[in-house]
Amino acid sequence: MASAPRSDSASQRIVLVVAILASFVAFLDGTIINVALPAITREFGGGLPVQQWVVDAYLLTLGAFILLAGSLSDAFGRVRILASGLVGFGVTSLLCAVAPGAEFLIVVRALQGATAALLVPSSLALIISTFTGQAQAKAIGTWTAWTGTAMIVGPLIGGLLVDTVSWRLVFGINVLPIAVTLWLLLRMEKQPARTMRPRVDVVGAVLGAIGLGGPVFALIEQGRFGWSSPVVWVPLVVGVVSFAAFLWWEGRTTDPMMPLSLFGSRNFSAGNIATVFIYGALGFGFFVIAIYLQQVAGWPATLAGIATLPPTLVMLVLSSRIGAWAGRIGPRLFMTIGPIVGGIGFLLMLAVGAEVNYWAQLLPGLVLFGIGLSITVAPLTSAILGAIDESQAGIGSAINNAVARVAGLVAVACAGLVLGTVLDLPGFHRAVVATAIALIIGGVVSFIGIRNPVQAEASVPAA
Repeated sequence: MASAPRSDSASQRIVLVVAILASFVAFLDGTIINVALPAITREFGGGLPVQQWVVDAYLLTLGAFILLAGSLSDAFGRVRILASGLVGFGVTSLLCAVAPGAEFLIVVRALQGATAALLVPSSLALIISTFTGQAQAKAIGTWTAWTGTAMIVGPLIGGLLVDTVSWRLVFGINVLPIAVTLWLLLRMEKQPARTMRPRVDVVGAVLGAIGLGGPVFALIEQGRFGWSSPVVWVPLVVGVVSFAAFLWWEGRTTDPMMPLSLFGSRNFSAGNIATVFIYGALGFGFFVIAIYLQQVAGWPATLAGIATLPPTLVMLVLSSRIGAWAGRIGPRLFMTIGPIVGGIGFLLMLAVGAEVNYWAQLLPGLVLFGIGLSITVAPLTSAILGAIDESQAGIGSAINNAVARVAGLVAVACAGLVLGTVLDLPGFHRAVVATAIALIIGGVVSFIGIRNPVQAEASVPAA
């Protein structure tokens, strides 16, 4: 007996759940690792450089290939690319879980990041092509609430697994949500077939990867070799030249993986500049907090994870509602106020002393940061994707996600410049100030660069 046709709302709900789950595992794996870093270096050794590489190997390939993945999503179909990414991500997660040493783990983390790159653009593009108008803004807000909180809830889950079982399980748990997402993909209505298939920009992908990898290697290893060592400055120079060549190539090739023409839109370009500062601050700030609470304050991994839970709860409550508000009145106000509020939250963490009093010294800043992030993220996503044509939703979301991941990648790579060779209380204070400054700059950039769409401005009630 044939099944009854699915209602539009039911079909849309499946699409939204698929998009959330697929992106959630990718974002979760980028941050769940933070509280496991001390346990990994206790087993494998290597100190801060190994900790940086375990984080940045994933972010490096994710940031480098997410642009290529966006082009593949638009060319070969979002569901097909999404399914391929899910399978690859599951396999590499299991390889990380059985890693025999630091070098193997770092290499497989890089492969895992490459497969994660296939997930985010396709999932967000599915939302853009399924929802319209204010429903789209609300759906993006819901997606943002769940996938964005993965970047913060990761330490909680990771801490529980590290303390109760093993750091290796932080990778093994990916298998269950991946299996559920693949099952839901089979239930989804078929997406329209792609009529045009542009060539894959292999040259751009290679130049982009080298352009990111060289400087990141230099930033992480400069503490061990020094800036005068050719081991440091040669990769730095090669990377900078490769990135310049990447930009030149993207403006020349007929099928670029990062169409430079998209940056002709004011909101798209300004939104991505704001993303650099906001997501760089997010990645760096929580990297430092997770390590400080364990290695300096002496907290177990579980408590370190629980300590960062309040922003997650705030985002779950506020993000969807704020996404809907931004759809009515425009994103500029939200994108200006949100990062500044978040920056003030980090400045409150200057109260942290040698003996950490969580309730008085850390919690107020985390809650205020969560409010600021909730105000920011959904309007930021809507502003950027609303500035481009729907047919380029895949590559547009890929560019923004690449910018966000690369910002976190470079911020973590710079940790040694801010913290020194060993994380201590003065280093923690320098880190929270640097994070706050980056967030506030993100708000200023948004105020200067973002403009509300005409239809959004027209819908503002008269005073």
